[in-house]
Amino acid sequence: MSSENYQQRRAFFDQLLTIYGRKPVLEALQDPGMQIYKLHLAQSNKEDGIIRELRQLAEQRNIEIEMHERKALSRISKNGKQDQGVAADLQLSAYQPSSKISQSHLESAPRRYLALDRITNPQNLGMIIRSVAASGIDGLILPRRGGAPLTALVIKASAGTLFKAPLFHCEDLAQELLRIKDDGANLCCLSSHAKESIFDYASEHSTIYILGNETDGVSSNIEKLCNARLQIPMHNGVESLNVAVTASLIAFMA
Repeated sequence: MSSENYQQRRAFFDQLLTIYGRKPVLEALQDPGMQIYKLHLAQSNKEDGIIRELRQLAEQRNIEIEMHERKALSRISKNGKQDQGVAADLQLSAYQPSSKISQSHLESAPRRYLALDRITNPQNLGMIIRSVAASGIDGLILPRRGGAPLTALVIKASAGTLFKAPLFHCEDLAQELLRIKDDGANLCCLSSHAKESIFDYASEHSTIYILGNETDGVSSNIEKLCNARLQIPMHNGVESLNVAVTASLIAFMA
């Protein structure tokens, strides 16, 4: 395989997102707007109503069906306890590794990204993705571990914009943020305890705005990496905004 073909093949597989579970996969197959690359089924599945329907829908849409031993399917879904013997690969053209956010990319023009640290609510994640898609912000950085996975619930909450939003995935958020910082970006975490207002903050460099967990905010190891801690001024005794509302506000800031 040539180097060019290898890079094309790797780029293609970097854009695949695997969802699992009978109902989430069925909903994905029933939605003509979802680009589905492959349906995975366990050989041990009984050919009951929903499995039969999954097969029929995949065949109608000319989607490849691959059969696996149960352990092999668990490796594909990465959640053998909940996959129910079913998984599917979705193709997201705007889903790519965060390594694409390179030094040359950051220096070519000031960029703005959101990064999520342990956001666990699928509804919040879906609404954040929708704001990212609608606002034109440069992208959303998502760790593959520690937060809500990109499931059918997230797709539904995003109103289908998951397939349009610029999403960058990484394995370790702290490690990747440190790399991006070393490449010239400023890291800013949102905190209700910060003294500096987000509306007063200005930077000539590319900026990553980091939003933390719904309960305890940005984790301490990531907060230590940040150049600035920012808050959204609150009035009338309101302590804070929902994380999805905060993300929307930042995404649409000029």
